[in-house]
Amino acid sequence: MSHEDIETLRLGYEAGSRGDWDGVLDGMHPNVVWKTVRSGTYQGHEEVRRFFADMTAAFEEVVFEPEEFFERGDQIVVFLRQRARPSGAGAVIENRVGHLWTVRDGKAVRCETFPRREEALEAAGLRE
Repeated sequence: MSHEDIETLRLGYEAGSRGDWDGVLDGMHPNVVWKTVRSGTYQGHEEVRRFFADMTAAFEEVVFEPEEFFERGDQIVVFLRQRARPSGAGAVIENRVGHLWTVRDGKAVRCETFPRREEALEAAGLRE
């Protein structure tokens, strides 16, 4: 794992905050697997793009803020804060989650999302 891999993920989160799904997908392998606890598994750029579009459709603004990165082999755990403002509303919804990324040859090949950040660490065999 390298600093470049973390920077690639960081740039992807920034692109997601702008709604730039091409920018998000730039750092992902064409056959990337995106696995969520609640809505299932998505494979490949088109399915992942559709997942993001569906997830953010009801919101006027969505911001993805990575707070911490933990490395282990070819995996990176990211503690992430997500903020979203529903369309036409002033209230903001905030959620903290964990992402477990597998990165090979500079491209993300898999991401598993966890509603509790500790679960992402456990899945990677790490502890806080």
